[in-house]
Amino acid sequence: MAEHQSESSKTVWVAIAANAAITVVKAVAGVVAGSSALLAEAAHSVADTSNEGLLMVSLKRSERPADEQHPFGYGKERFFWVLLAAVFMFVAGGVFGILEGLYRIFRGGGESGGFVWSYAALGFAALAEGVSWVRAFRQTRSEARAGGLSVVRYIRESSEPAVKTVASEDTAALAGIAIAFAGIGLSQLTGSSAWDGGAAVAIGVILCVVGVLIARDTKGLLIGEAAPADERRRLEGAIRRFDEVDDVLQLLTMYLGPRNLLVAAKLNLRNDLSAREVEELSRRIDRGLREASPDVGAVYLDATAPAEDRLAHRRG
Repeated sequence: MAEHQSESSKTVWVAIAANAAITVVKAVAGVVAGSSALLAEAAHSVADTSNEGLLMVSLKRSERPADEQHPFGYGKERFFWVLLAAVFMFVAGGVFGILEGLYRIFRGGGESGGFVWSYAALGFAALAEGVSWVRAFRQTRSEARAGGLSVVRYIRESSEPAVKTVASEDTAALAGIAIAFAGIGLSQLTGSSAWDGGAAVAIGVILCVVGVLIARDTKGLLIGEAAPADERRRLEGAIRRFDEVDDVLQLLTMYLGPRNLLVAAKLNLRNDLSAREVEELSRRIDRGLREASPDVGAVYLDATAPAEDRLAHRRG
């Protein structure tokens, strides 16, 4: 867990350094060239840099140990701060880009001839974003392989928000740079600022979509999302393989933080088990659940009277 946290921190620091440099370059070039697409990209980089700062806050705050008021720890701090980052991306990046682009389209004007500045800034941004994206993608791919998942499925289902957010932001950033190149190039060729403004609008829409998707995924984790269905089936199978277990009446899971899964199970056990045997079985089930999923943190087992529980289960 500590090694994984360290890798996530390195990935976020690389993204912060890249986006801070990109923000300055894009903003200066956008003002000099009078390009809405570059200004939208500068807003994009401001949002990304701020978001990654929030991610670093989340990494530090979530490391605090459990206490009396928070007996399960502070892991969900990660989800809260990522949700704030998604909202900031939507407003500061997406809405600004759309409004700036619409202003340029309807007001007219545009590039003041500084196309060299624009292309140089975008070239630098593409290089820096590419470095950050490669770092995030390598970690994401490594973690996806460890979990036996494709990269796309891992990004969709993972409980680790930091690397997933950086990878999503960097992918959106590279797409935005390509759109800005196209918009500025078409403005230069046609002499119409509408292309530059249209590129800014498109960049803003991309940021809004990415912000909504990140917020949607994080909201589920923040309010108590269960493990994916495949993992739940694997955990139930790990319990049912013990001969002493007659039935699994209920299996509940919830992420308490990234890679920290709470498992609670209500079981029917054989009638002939002694108290000592039930205690030993509980220890073996606990080990079996942790072997079935490395994300398992806290485990709570409820073994009740078989006949009574079956009747209550059927009535329910």
